[in-house]
Amino acid sequence: MPEDDQHVAVDVGVEIPVPADGEVWTVGAVILNHKGEAFAQKRSPDRRLFPDTWDIVGGHVEPSESLMEALAREVREETGWRLRRVCRLLGIASWTGDDGGGLRHEADYLVEVDGDLDHPVLEWTKHSACHWFGLTDLDRLKENRSPGDFLIHDLIAKVLEYEPNRP
Repeated sequence: MPEDDQHVAVDVGVEIPVPADGEVWTVGAVILNHKGEAFAQKRSPDRRLFPDTWDIVGGHVEPSESLMEALAREVREETGWRLRRVCRLLGIASWTGDDGGGLRHEADYLVEVDGDLDHPVLEWTKHSACHWFGLTDLDRLKENRSPGDFLIHDLIAKVLEYEPNRP
């Protein structure tokens, strides 16, 4: 694990799956600001998977990584922030993208980060925008998604309803 990610706290009882050989896993991080809003970024229109849609921070777990190592790396790469704490597992989903990459398993977590939350350092080659979402503007998370494909919307809505006062 990279040196700057060695001190990630994982709350007691947080499940961390261990991928079986041959399984493809992704991880996702729901990050809240001091107002209790959730961070999402819009995928660029030329992305292979889910182009021009809102997404949480995250990505694929590399073969040599644990889920926590991948989560820390993705947070750092996609925002410039440092993963500080993994608070709870929000859910595990399985999905097949439209890219021919087969079945993927995804573990999504509520996390806390260190860094300037007002100034994320986005990967502009992969993302075209970012926004802090509250309960009043969650419908934007459904933009360019197929009916019934509201994983990100539903995940963030669940967090905001469950954790309304969590900074």
